[in-house]
Amino acid sequence: MSRRILSILASVVLAAACLRVEQGAWLGTPEVVAPGVELYRVTDPVLVDPRGPIAVYLLRLDLEHVRIESALSNEEVVDAERVDAIARRHQAIAAINGGFFNVKNGEPISLLKVGGELVSDTGLVRGVIAIQSPPVGRQEFDFDQAAVKLEARFKVEGQSAAVVAIDGLDTTRERGKLMLYTPRYHSDTDTAPNGTEWVLEGNPLKVTAIRRDLGKTPIPKDGAVLSYGGLDPPAPLDWLSPGTQVTFANTWKILNGTPAARFESARDVINGAGLLRRRGVVLSNWLASETLQPTTFTEIRHPRTLIGIDRRGAMWLVAIDGRQPDHSVGMTFAELLALCNRLDLVDALNLDGGGSTTMVVKGEIVNKPSDAAGPRPVSDAILVIAR
Repeated sequence: MSRRILSILASVVLAAACLRVEQGAWLGTPEVVAPGVELYRVTDPVLVDPRGPIAVYLLRLDLEHVRIESALSNEEVVDAERVDAIARRHQAIAAINGGFFNVKNGEPISLLKVGGELVSDTGLVRGVIAIQSPPVGRQEFDFDQAAVKLEARFKVEGQSAAVVAIDGLDTTRERGKLMLYTPRYHSDTDTAPNGTEWVLEGNPLKVTAIRRDLGKTPIPKDGAVLSYGGLDPPAPLDWLSPGTQVTFANTWKILNGTPAARFESARDVINGAGLLRRRGVVLSNWLASETLQPTTFTEIRHPRTLIGIDRRGAMWLVAIDGRQPDHSVGMTFAELLALCNRLDLVDALNLDGGGSTTMVVKGEIVNKPSDAAGPRPVSDAILVIAR
């Protein structure tokens, strides 16, 4: 090897080392949690402007040693569960809270895919991360802004093919709306009477039973249940009869060019509110793209949870305490973007925050959640699992 090539290689190594030192200088010395997992705790008031008390907890993950997975509370959509309990059940090295949800019943309120199955849909575009988990090799991640809705398709003898929009997936039924319930939801639909429910089973799926004015229809493990809020479903739903074959299709809306096939093949898709960076490009038009309100959300300091990937390929999970003036004031989106700069993130997504912000390491909650009642039960969590 020539002396010139050796000199170039030495320069590259030195530059990388200097960059690592520069990045680590403000972070301090990490706690080595497990191979490929480092925990940093930072309380430097310069992280917010104007300065104030701040507490930031950061996990740096080497994806050669760990993988990332989404998990539901209690292994189903119904109800909520604390992040530490979810992590403990999955024997995770670490975990943070995931996407947004209805605090009254624990149901996700945006796009969510867990273990290869879509469990929550939305027509509202929000920032998301899609996780590809091949059986061999590193995981791959797509950051984008997306929404998805479902439709049912069926054909009855003597009638033309029908396409019917699904109003909600694995969520509370509403009057006059059509819902789809999968085995991920619960053992049954948890619905009241005054509805019509079609039980679907087999491969391909076919209607095997129709239940009227009963509610709480058991969901087959190899099927699903269509549920309409009313006893007189309109056409073409009234065509559905035992033996009718039904298929379902997803319609994706994706703002930044990620192919829909990437979302279809992803093991997990986790929602957030505010895609901060994508492939090195800073995003800021959240009011137009994700309908995020400046005066109540992006320009106000809140507890925050963040997921991102830096220029060297490491993943970062970040929990920022807030709403506690003597401990930590939280961050605005401008301050989050400044933190992304410090971490040299090329992709970054703001996840659910507020009272949901929770980081668990080795079974223990390491941050200080803001709710007076203690750590908030959530709908789903992001787990760090040893490879």
